[in-house]
Amino acid sequence: MKTKLDLAVGGQALIEGVMMRSPNFVSIAVRKKNGEIVSKINRQIPWPKKLGVSKVPLVRGVVSVIEMMVTGAKALDFATEQFVDEDDEESKKSHKSETKKSRIQNALEGLSLTVSLIISLGLGFVLFKFVPLYITEFLRGKFVILQTQYILFNLVDGLIRIAIFFAYISILFVFKSFRRVFEYHGAEHMSIHAYEHHKELIPSEVAQYSPEHPRCGTSFLMAMLIVSIIVYSFVPRQEIFWLNLLLRFSILPVIAGIGYEILKWSAKHVNHPLMKIIIAPGIMTQYITTQKPDTAQIEVALVALKNALNSEDNLHDKE
Repeated sequence: MKTKLDLAVGGQALIEGVMMRSPNFVSIAVRKKNGEIVSKINRQIPWPKKLGVSKVPLVRGVVSVIEMMVTGAKALDFATEQFVDEDDEESKKSHKSETKKSRIQNALEGLSLTVSLIISLGLGFVLFKFVPLYITEFLRGKFVILQTQYILFNLVDGLIRIAIFFAYISILFVFKSFRRVFEYHGAEHMSIHAYEHHKELIPSEVAQYSPEHPRCGTSFLMAMLIVSIIVYSFVPRQEIFWLNLLLRFSILPVIAGIGYEILKWSAKHVNHPLMKIIIAPGIMTQYITTQKPDTAQIEVALVALKNALNSEDNLHDKE
């Protein structure tokens, strides 16, 4: 398959599926328990472009991160629904007779998505903000050097965050279901590699590429963790623990914005020696979060990718 356009495409691994994000579309493909691949594609104008901030550094990054979270949560919800969907006759008849969802159903789905996002943000806040700062403050009471060297204090705090992050993804890797997600993550990256190298989008071509990709959400998270160490060193320490914690939390949008700009710049200068050093931690992390997929998983990723590319071609022809 050869497309008419050369596009920046990203994605996300789902439960037994893959989401692909092209400039104008969000494409999802999921393999159901019966082996069937179901797909879904929606037109979606990027939020930074819609809000007119696509050329405003830092701001576009914050908006993009929020969009990625919301879009990713919706895609994950769709994938989960398709994978666990019962295939009995009564269920099939019910789905066929249902022409559209009621307003109450849509409202409940919106509420469920909101609750899921709040829980995810809450867990992230506890694991990557509260716990590291609490441990570092405890160590500060034991070691005088952490009381006098604020840069060292932030370095310890940052290293604890990174250690928790690695421990977290390592624990996930233990579970087979999450390893499957990591394999779909690899399929997503390998498919994008093949597209970016203008190869035919077939499993045999895709299988030749590495599961790691410099433009990845994992690399973005690592960039944020490293950037936070530097940024927090310029923020005056507050003696009250909760005030210090809330101040650091309030600066998260700045850190997300900087992390986004680094990732965006690295994608354009991936062969620059400095960029190779900067993206190295993210690539190393992907040795855990991306795994070699099988042919069936690659097929799912290619369905999502091809649907997005075909939609972009059709949109281009209309315009």
